[in-house]
Amino acid sequence: MLIRLLVRLVDLSRRFSFPVVCAGVLLAAFAGWIAWTHLGVSTDTDLLFKDTLPWRRQAAEMNRDFPQFRNLLVAVVDARIPEEADATAAELADRLATDKGHFLTVRRPDASPFLQKEGLLFLQTKQLSALMDKTIDAQPFLGQLVADPSARGLFSALSLLGMGVTQADADLSPFLAPIKGFHQAMADALAGHPKPLSWQNLLGGGLSELAGPYHFVLVQPHQDFGALEPGGAATNAMRAIIADLPYVKSGDARVRITGQVALADEEFATVAQGAVEGLIGSLILITLWLFLAVHTWRLIVPILMTLLLGLMLTVLFAALAVGTLNLVSVGFGVLFVGIAVDFAIQFSVRYREFRFETADSAAAMTETARRVGVQILIAALATAAGFLAFVPTAFSGVAELGLIAGAGMVIAFICTLGFLPAAITLFRPRGEAAEVGFTFAARIEPIIVRRRRIILLTFCLLAIAAVAVSPGLRFDSDPLDTKNPNTEAMRTLRDLVNNPVTNPYTIDVLAPNAQAAATIADKIKTLSTVAGVISINSFVPPDQPQKLAVIADANTILAPTLAPHGSATPVTAQDIRMAAKAALAQIDPALAKLPKDHPLALVAGDLQRLQTAPDDVLMATNAALTRFLPAQLAHLRLALTAEPITLASIPADFARDWVLPDGRARVQVNPTPETQSPQGLKTFVHQVSAVAPDAGGSAVTIADTADTIVGAFRQAAVYAVIAIAVILFGLLRRLLDAALVMAPLLMSALLTLLITVLLPMPLNFANIIALPLLLGVGVSFNIYFVMNWRAGQQRPLGSATARAIVFSALTTGTAFGSLALSGHPGTASMGKLLLISLGCTLLASLVFIPALLASMRAPRVDRI
Repeated sequence: MLIRLLVRLVDLSRRFSFPVVCAGVLLAAFAGWIAWTHLGVSTDTDLLFKDTLPWRRQAAEMNRDFPQFRNLLVAVVDARIPEEADATAAELADRLATDKGHFLTVRRPDASPFLQKEGLLFLQTKQLSALMDKTIDAQPFLGQLVADPSARGLFSALSLLGMGVTQADADLSPFLAPIKGFHQAMADALAGHPKPLSWQNLLGGGLSELAGPYHFVLVQPHQDFGALEPGGAATNAMRAIIADLPYVKSGDARVRITGQVALADEEFATVAQGAVEGLIGSLILITLWLFLAVHTWRLIVPILMTLLLGLMLTVLFAALAVGTLNLVSVGFGVLFVGIAVDFAIQFSVRYREFRFETADSAAAMTETARRVGVQILIAALATAAGFLAFVPTAFSGVAELGLIAGAGMVIAFICTLGFLPAAITLFRPRGEAAEVGFTFAARIEPIIVRRRRIILLTFCLLAIAAVAVSPGLRFDSDPLDTKNPNTEAMRTLRDLVNNPVTNPYTIDVLAPNAQAAATIADKIKTLSTVAGVISINSFVPPDQPQKLAVIADANTILAPTLAPHGSATPVTAQDIRMAAKAALAQIDPALAKLPKDHPLALVAGDLQRLQTAPDDVLMATNAALTRFLPAQLAHLRLALTAEPITLASIPADFARDWVLPDGRARVQVNPTPETQSPQGLKTFVHQVSAVAPDAGGSAVTIADTADTIVGAFRQAAVYAVIAIAVILFGLLRRLLDAALVMAPLLMSALLTLLITVLLPMPLNFANIIALPLLLGVGVSFNIYFVMNWRAGQQRPLGSATARAIVFSALTTGTAFGSLALSGHPGTASMGKLLLISLGCTLLASLVFIPALLASMRAPRVDRI
């Protein structure tokens, strides 16, 4: 009855070819219009997993509690000296804050007034004492600079060094670094390349090194999730502002953009890059394979029209069923074309075969429907089952993909038997002059038959080897490994990963209060994978009484010296020239008591040259030497007024990054460098979670995401195998036939496993999507050979079916090959794995199945 229904469907399509083709064209146009107006694409990665997952709920809760850390563009600023980096970050933040059209919030977490005042308390006591002693020793020097913060005052201070050596044999070793800095600044200015001197490095006592080389501006941009790059407009606006910053223009500062938004946008751009060229190239090659398969445009055009109709109807289904595609389900088109083309090629090539046997096109079409219709139906249902098995999983991205692709397989079957016969009839391909099939393959087949035992033994040994090496199959859970490493956001992030302070693979733990946070931090910091722990308690420094006493003593001595003296007389070029002459007069006598290569001798040479330098060079030298001096003196005054820090005294805006309004406190756990590997990260998460079961953060999200994906594919694989087996047994009605279809499918999976381990090619978030396609393609190819064998065909390789399978594989492989050439590592790895699995499937279908069938007893022939 099923065969009669399929024959009836094809016959109706053939007899009413013109109305059917017209209706198909109109339906495709209507489906395209509906999809254009109703189908959206969201690049929101939160849609890829069900929000009922524990780690998703935890991440969502953390995002709600600390929204300031979500959806960020991060400007990473570094410069020749810390002051230039700070000035660049400050100006960038100010300009971004005025652009309300692109940016929601702008913050500089490392520029807190709280840290500027209390920064000295975060030094070690010994380090702080050394810094204060050094600063006190420089009191006379500082006095001159406070009184006159210009080159005139600096040269007067340098004269004190000369006098100290001449009159008291003063030890200049504590001043070697500043003297070298003064020389370099003057030498650069005299050479016509003035560069500001870093007084923070000279007087800061290591505070700048403590904070690290980078300054950060954190921005939450407006995003358009309907665009390919949701943060693209904001990023472009930020780049325009960055390009106009003074120190960026001069090349003294560098600002790079990273963060979640930039990483996601660059990934989408990388995926899209070259997509049009790849698509055009694929279409040209696919058309070539179709020509070689069917030899006439009168069959190629119907096949392409059938594919287009099926694709448009599948898009229509997607618009009605899901409405908005996610980053995974958007790839259903490649899967549809890759498999649906097999149905159309199989029907068309077999039609050519029967057309050779009979001159009557109507009879050939009927015979094609009778002999091939059920085969294509079983292939479509089995393939659909493989895709639909992903629907119940928690991996929403692939679940949605499975739903659309599964429905697409049914649509492809309907189009193949309902539309393709009408299109073929309308285009009237000529009859075949020669037998359709692979004559060269027919000559190879006897060899396979004779060597079948050796061939089967070889495949069995390969399968055993695959099982043996299967523990070596690795899943790379780091999502960064699927991204293009050469983009700005990725290069910047890698630099931050290598810095323990800015490593993004952190874990967050929410404690009931600050006291509980301290207890948890004490337990976690002892773990082998933990480099450090930060909480609100980290901003209450230890040993405060001793440190405050050291600072207070220094302030008592230095406060009168550092107190502002009012505005000094504006400096002129002549003032600088005279100050240089006066300083040289004091330094020259001291040089006789110093080694010949002492840096003060270099300064003396600079002062000598300044006396004859043009006025503009003198003023440029003044600016280079003192550009950042007043600000550093102000910072020193502020730092010497440090006060005791308690949890209550920490400013609310600063504490908000660590403590919620209800008192719960966040603990940030930073990993050691060894945790950058997937296994290291997993160990890191396992250790911390053993202490804090409710731990969250990026590291936990990465680890749990990997577990969710692997679990989803494991679950779907079981569902798919069971569903395919049930469909095969239900329609083939023989356990043996179902087993013969499943055996090469299992063999191709094992061969794929073997190759991926030996290469090696780890599975990742991108290429694991290739696995459901392996099921679909493998089932389709195997069914044709097994059903033909059941129908009495004993030489499958020389048949039209083999020809259809080979060219179907070539067309599918061409589509996958375009993915393998992508500049995006994740997409490329997916394309490579697809090609590997397709090659293994083809090997199993063209070598393993013929050898297996040749070893079986000839079946009772089904007259279908």
